[in-house]
Amino acid sequence: MDTNTILYIVGGVVLGLILGYIIAKSLAKGNASKLISNAENESNSILKQAKLDAESIKKDKILQAKEKFIELKAEHEKVILSRDKKMAEAEKRIRDKESQISNELSKSKKANQSLESKIKDYEFRLEFVEKKKEELEKAHKSQIKQLEVISSLSAEEAKEQLVASLKEEAKTDAMAFIQDHIEEAKLTAQQEAKKIIINTIQRIGTEEAVDNCVSVFNIESDDVKGRIIGREGRNIRAIEAATGVEIIVDDTPEAIILSCFDSVRREIARLSLHKLVTDGRIHPARIEEVVRKTQKQIEQEIIEVGKRTVIDLGIHGLHPELIKMVGRMKYRSSYGQNLLQHSREVAKLCGVMAAELGLNPKLAKRAGLLHDIGKVPSSETDVETPHAILGMQWAEKHGEKPEVCNAIGAHHDEIEMTTLLSPIIQVCDAISGARPGARRQVLDSYIQRLKDLEDVAFGFTGVKKAYAIQAGRELRVIVESEKVSDDKAASLSFEISQKIQTDMTYPGQVKVTVIRETRAVNIAK
Repeated sequence: MDTNTILYIVGGVVLGLILGYIIAKSLAKGNASKLISNAENESNSILKQAKLDAESIKKDKILQAKEKFIELKAEHEKVILSRDKKMAEAEKRIRDKESQISNELSKSKKANQSLESKIKDYEFRLEFVEKKKEELEKAHKSQIKQLEVISSLSAEEAKEQLVASLKEEAKTDAMAFIQDHIEEAKLTAQQEAKKIIINTIQRIGTEEAVDNCVSVFNIESDDVKGRIIGREGRNIRAIEAATGVEIIVDDTPEAIILSCFDSVRREIARLSLHKLVTDGRIHPARIEEVVRKTQKQIEQEIIEVGKRTVIDLGIHGLHPELIKMVGRMKYRSSYGQNLLQHSREVAKLCGVMAAELGLNPKLAKRAGLLHDIGKVPSSETDVETPHAILGMQWAEKHGEKPEVCNAIGAHHDEIEMTTLLSPIIQVCDAISGARPGARRQVLDSYIQRLKDLEDVAFGFTGVKKAYAIQAGRELRVIVESEKVSDDKAASLSFEISQKIQTDMTYPGQVKVTVIRETRAVNIAK
């Protein structure tokens, strides 16, 4: 292909491109003009629609504003109407008050006028009464003068004679009246007192209980006696040393006798023996362990006995220490009479008697139960104080009422009685102790002698335990090995025997045994 042909082809292509570009431009311009015209048409239509919408919104807002205005106007009119109504009511009340005040004023004017007329009438009548009074006085004086002339006595002398005769007559009548009523009151009081006491005694039924100093421990067979005695009697000695009770093993079949004046010790020994025999292991170390556990058990039982007693009697709010003292009374006796049974009996008697006399029966029961708590002292120093005073001090210490405290302290006339409850406690205590078989004087003095015997031993330094056994014929003293040597133990036995001989009165002889024991204990781990 030659050059001209190529040029022609290239030129044709270029020409075609140019023509195509021109045609495309002309077509694009036409389309743009159409788009512009369409846009103008759409904008005009949008503007028209916006104007229409604006007009409708404007109309709606105008309508809403008119409605709000009408609503506010109606509310305002309501407020104005209510204010007008209130003002009208206030005006009406004011008018009513004015009319009422005017009526009251008119009534007060009438009352004043009536009062003035009554005052005038009263003054007139008063003048008339004064005139009549003067006339009566003149007539009375003239009559007195006439009587004086007739009786040849003045008015004062006649008056004195009349008064003297009336005094003598009234005095005689009064003395007779008083004497009759005094005799009647004495007879009635005696009858009522006897009736109350008899009814009280009849309504309280109690057993006649006399404590003793011996307990019997029953065993299944006599073979157990040998185990209790132990090798060369070491088990019996260990039991006696730990409990302070004398163990008597004799020919009595299937029985061992426990002898001690202290009921608590006997009970501890009895329960300890029962546990040892049941367990089967009886040797000194085991005996001491069981006795310690039994002592704790008895202390707990004392508390339980106290709680049951106050619950049975209907006594509430008693201090725990007082409850414990009430429980301890189970193991004490007063002239051979069990102290707890005696106190329960006195409490019931006091409750019945107080109810008969119109007093507080619950308070009377409380005082009756606590009246002898001073007989269970917690320390050796308390023994020196009278039991009534000691009981009153404990009751005051533990928050009892003054009536109860005075009744406790005054039931043996140690202090003055200040309430009606005090003589009731005293009378009921006497009633309970006066029953046939209730008390035994000899037993109480015997127990007191044994206690005094033990107290003598406690007065010496180094004494750990002291037990009066063999009915007071032997005093067994256990000393602390650190404080008392062997030589000192011998001299201590002599000194105690001399003290007993000089300070106490007792039948027969008293054997003083001082025991000093040294132990070395180690534990293998």
